[in-house]
Amino acid sequence: MNRDENNGTRLMPHAKREMKLARNLLIAQGLFIYGGTPYLILVIWQKVAPQAPPPESLYLIAADFISLSITLLIIVHLVMNKEMKDALINYLKKYQQRIYPKIAPIFLSVARETTFINSIDVIRKLEKDVEDGHFRPTTKFVTMDVTDLYTMIPRQGTLEALVGFCMKHSKNNRIGTLYIDHIMKIARLILDTNYFAYYDKYYKQIRGGAMGSAFTRVLANIYMYEWEQDLIKYQKSKNEIYGRYIDDIFMTTNEPEHKICQILDKENNKNVNIKINYQIGISVDFLDVTIQNVNNRLRTVLYHKLAAEPYILPFTSEHPRHILRNIPCTAILRAAKICSDVNDFNVEQHNIMISLLLNGYPPKCIDKCFQHFFKLNAATSVLTDLNERTYQHLHQKLLRQPTRREKQLNIRLIDLIEAPTVLQSKIWDKSIMYSRYPYNFTVLAVYPNNFTIGGNKILLNITTN
Repeated sequence: MNRDENNGTRLMPHAKREMKLARNLLIAQGLFIYGGTPYLILVIWQKVAPQAPPPESLYLIAADFISLSITLLIIVHLVMNKEMKDALINYLKKYQQRIYPKIAPIFLSVARETTFINSIDVIRKLEKDVEDGHFRPTTKFVTMDVTDLYTMIPRQGTLEALVGFCMKHSKNNRIGTLYIDHIMKIARLILDTNYFAYYDKYYKQIRGGAMGSAFTRVLANIYMYEWEQDLIKYQKSKNEIYGRYIDDIFMTTNEPEHKICQILDKENNKNVNIKINYQIGISVDFLDVTIQNVNNRLRTVLYHKLAAEPYILPFTSEHPRHILRNIPCTAILRAAKICSDVNDFNVEQHNIMISLLLNGYPPKCIDKCFQHFFKLNAATSVLTDLNERTYQHLHQKLLRQPTRREKQLNIRLIDLIEAPTVLQSKIWDKSIMYSRYPYNFTVLAVYPNNFTIGGNKILLNITTN
């Protein structure tokens, strides 16, 4: 038997010959990029019939990348082995993992101005709108919801939007290390192999992409970005806000309601694949915040769905104590960022306290967490006498702090070609000893933790690379 050099899997004597045949078929089809597929078919088939070679027709089907997934699904269905199914799923996900890290940061950097990350991002833009003098007594809010975005995007239109986006933002006909041609081949592979099994029958999804797929989300965002350009230009000409969070859109307007309805109806009929449901008013709910225009004054409060229950992680759970202690602090932090008025914050504080008590948190623990939060932010007067001035200072201070997701996004937006990893600033950890000249990257020695110098015992924590 031969042994594959990559992972040591045993191959039958006929396997190597069959694998070469399949690869030649792939090369003939111009799909050399998927050369690893025949090997996976061989490995799975040997689990079914280790003594018989796979039929040549199986490779002829697999050579056509449109039928790749259904071919492998049939084999796995015969095996009925969870381990093999997991291996197949991971193999198919590999194609998406190659594209997503390269295209997603580029899209986010291009569309960052009109993309909302969370509700905090919405409030920041609204308060900046107030500071710039664009918020008026006639200001109304518009929320839109795109109907079934992931499952309604057309295949051909999505591919055209993707190739246009790649051509516009590529460098030397590449996105990262991948040529645009390779990206388009993988995109077609992903869109054309959306198969699923239901009651022992296999179905192919011919419209849209798979729900929950990271690459489908990028494709939908690129397709929507092309659709929304007219609205973005119109809002910019009027100094109004426009932003989208996946399939939820938020806008501000000072136009008469009938005029903005005409504009939205026109956009609704522009593309048969994108249908929007919109709502216009001086009070709207968007994500987890309620936004209101109260006599030319912006008011934002936390939005609670009527069907939502006051359930959080119970205090009696087996989670580490620091996680349970962080829950009250995180809840009060979120309320302070979203609520624009101290009285609304006070109401939300009582709601948080009731939810914590219902889930078994001791009153002493709740009071301690709240006092720690206000003391840490130098705002104890808000807790004692609801000082409006102190609360506004606290609200603005916390609102301008970047969230964890924003920090992660800023890291992803770094261009690794223009700013290599070796040149990026690193957080110094004094407990780790870094080798200044790592000529050899293997572990050369294991140092003891205890040293004795001059009769004094010294403890060192040394990490070698």
